[in-house]
Amino acid sequence: MSTTVSEWEEVAREEVFRKYGRSIEKVVFRLPDGHEADFYLRNGQGSIACLALTKDNQVILVRQFRPGPKRILLELPGGGVQPGESLEEAMARELLEETGYVGNVRFVTSVLPDAYAVFRKNALVATDCEKKAEPQSEDNGEIVEAVLMPIEEFRAYLRTGQLTDVEIAYLGLDRLGLL
Repeated sequence: MSTTVSEWEEVAREEVFRKYGRSIEKVVFRLPDGHEADFYLRNGQGSIACLALTKDNQVILVRQFRPGPKRILLELPGGGVQPGESLEEAMARELLEETGYVGNVRFVTSVLPDAYAVFRKNALVATDCEKKAEPQSEDNGEIVEAVLMPIEEFRAYLRTGQLTDVEIAYLGLDRLGLL
């Protein structure tokens, strides 16, 4: 049996949920065989995250409670981009707010989070980071703590599958020649 992959025709799109800058859209497609199928896609404004390193190659992580898995996670610093900000400016702001560190921030690439999302995640790196302030908790009750981890330990931690934004971590390590 021979098949050819082809694009689907979008028939209808409807937002079914919106809160905190995120939404779920029901999208109906007509498939190549003529029947229609609906899919629920995650939408949002996109996000930024970075692999941030101190001058002595310690990885800067953020420890915080996350409601999805209902537990405290270690994550890369990141967040959203405000109107008028470049990706680098937004990441520098988020890095300072979440960790108290400042450094040289550079864009790496954009990635698709998964096949059911219509936004992109932006990967950045920050090098030569120095502590300048204490992390700032946000108005939504998010309490954060900065954690430093040696690069060798971080590579091992990546293999556990416990880090969100693992693709951004690997892209950052690759960009910096630290894989």
